[in-house]
Amino acid sequence: MAPAKQASESEAAAPMAAGARLEAMRRRVRLSRLAVWTVIAAGPIALCVAVVSTPTTVEAATPAKATAVRTAAVAADPGGYAQLFVSAWLRSSADDATTAQARLAQSLAPDVELPDAAAGAQSKPQSVTAVRSAQHTGGTWSVTVAVQYADGSVRYYAVPVAAGGAGATFAVTGAPGVVAGPARAVASKSSYGVTVPDGDLSSAVGEFFAAYLTGSGQVSRYLAPSVTLSAVSPAPYTAVSVHQVSAVEEAATAGQVPADGTKVRVLVQVEAQDADGRWPLAYELVLKARSGRWEVAALESGTVQDGGAR
Repeated sequence: MAPAKQASESEAAAPMAAGARLEAMRRRVRLSRLAVWTVIAAGPIALCVAVVSTPTTVEAATPAKATAVRTAAVAADPGGYAQLFVSAWLRSSADDATTAQARLAQSLAPDVELPDAAAGAQSKPQSVTAVRSAQHTGGTWSVTVAVQYADGSVRYYAVPVAAGGAGATFAVTGAPGVVAGPARAVASKSSYGVTVPDGDLSSAVGEFFAAYLTGSGQVSRYLAPSVTLSAVSPAPYTAVSVHQVSAVEEAATAGQVPADGTKVRVLVQVEAQDADGRWPLAYELVLKARSGRWEVAALESGTVQDGGAR
């Protein structure tokens, strides 16, 4: 066949193919419309079925990885609960179980009998304090409670307590028993073994405590830079005197203030005076040398023992 004739036949076939494709598309549109009207005519249920059955592509979001949070159960100390019970129990009497204290004791320990004190007996405590809590197995505790009476005598009671729900529930499970008090512990040797003589350091701490405890002067004058400390207000004492200063470091005994940045830890024994008398007090200070003088870098209460120096 000649090349010209082949070109004519190809040009004639192209419009025919395009027309066929167009007609096929029109038929699909008509069928789709017919299907929609049929579904609508069939009612809402059919419409829902049609919508659900329509394939839909949805990109599933990647679920966030759950972070496991572990909460450690902490056993609540029932010391306060036992203290409350002993206070109410000692103020109760079996002769009158309707008093407020008797009802409180019975609510805390329904199975424990109330005491039957003789008439005029001095059984009511002046103060009640929980001093020791020992945890046993199965959520049971033994709480030692110290009771001080008006005559100065002290008795110790051991109270059995059951705890549950990480401290959500408590119950006194038996009557308290009188026990011996805790033995006195032997304190370790103090780390403040260096005696500081009178000089710049003792003068600095004396002026600081005069401002801190009596309101004589501004406390800020005696503080190292960036240290914030407010005086006791209202001032509890009218006068303060330094009795003894002990240190951990030998640098505190130097005749002159050492180089800037030198730090020492000292224990200061002071005597404070007010209208009611004289009171021995003790304070732990950290002092820092700067510009030829000692400045207070920290104030703490208590003392540092061997092995606890910072």
